[in-house]
Amino acid sequence: MASNTSNREKSHRSAQGAKAVKNGKRVSSRKRKAKQRRRIILFAAELIALVVLVGVIVAVSTIGKMEKVHINPEDIVFNEKVEENTQMKGYRNIALFAVDSRKGKLGKGQRTDTIMIASINQDTGDVKLCSIYRDTYLNLGNDKYNKANAAYAQGGPEQALNMLNWNFDMNITEYITVGFDALIEVIDALGGVQIDVAENEIHDLNNYQRSMFVEDENDPLNENIVKVTEPGLQTLNGLQATAYCRIRYVGDDYGRTERQRKVLMACMDKAKQASPATLVEILNSAIDDVSTNLDLGEMASILQDVNSYQIVAQDGLPFESNRSTGNIGSKGDCVIPLDLTDNVTMLHEFLFDVEDYTPSEQVQEYSEKIKSDTAAYVR
Repeated sequence: MASNTSNREKSHRSAQGAKAVKNGKRVSSRKRKAKQRRRIILFAAELIALVVLVGVIVAVSTIGKMEKVHINPEDIVFNEKVEENTQMKGYRNIALFAVDSRKGKLGKGQRTDTIMIASINQDTGDVKLCSIYRDTYLNLGNDKYNKANAAYAQGGPEQALNMLNWNFDMNITEYITVGFDALIEVIDALGGVQIDVAENEIHDLNNYQRSMFVEDENDPLNENIVKVTEPGLQTLNGLQATAYCRIRYVGDDYGRTERQRKVLMACMDKAKQASPATLVEILNSAIDDVSTNLDLGEMASILQDVNSYQIVAQDGLPFESNRSTGNIGSKGDCVIPLDLTDNVTMLHEFLFDVEDYTPSEQVQEYSEKIKSDTAAYVR
């Protein structure tokens, strides 16, 4: 989409405000954002699919309860090459975040338990999911380097979006954040989800259920703890499924993000079996645990279109062939992209079916910095 060329050549704004950058390589997205807002009705069906993915279906009657966050378009920054990338046209990319908190604490100060890019092909309805491992060592969207989940904690959704855009040559301006209460409520309302639980996951699944206990004896979670006693395909309730998403000691963060995607896909499948009227009735309680900058007012009237969307692929980033781990001093144990540029090339092939994508100069710069910072720690 169009952008102000002279501004692109001179400056960019970071999540903290205006910030000059060498060679003017990063640019704001003022015109692009305005155009997207004018096309909100056209894109409403795609947004419905994403809301289902995170377990949130919004009716007109519940809009007022949701935390609608205004983000200044100038605070969301792309690498210059992204503005000129025609291969990303026809795709809508939205960031999905889940924070490890309860009772509506969804903004700055919360670390993201889940970081995911959902990309919708607007011509086919195909949806692809890519998890960003939360411990991945990256530029945080402010030219400081740390674990990816620190970006949201330090600067809220604005900085988290910049972290994704800067490191991966993405064009994401919209997000949905949920607390784990929202996922619990929606899965219960859907009647549970079918998950194939492995033998070595049972112990941690039950422990995470207990970890979500609170001292208040009146908390509804206290009535829902039902231990999983055997492996195999079974229906998990909301608390069980959310605990399953949080397991991190079986397969480390790689297995954890795969479990998260499994639950989201199971939610999608279950939602497709429900009527639009049932979906509309689900959310009165869960909506308090959702934060987004999306305009959702047009969505309730087209809930029936959710059946036209399907998740066709899912993976995690950094990709298995190009990652390692290491304890990076005060940063702790991190997932290390061995070559960020190669990972970005593979990401664009995965999401957009682009062959031989050449990452931007900024990504190449970040890649060299990551190599320099982590070379002594790679296992």
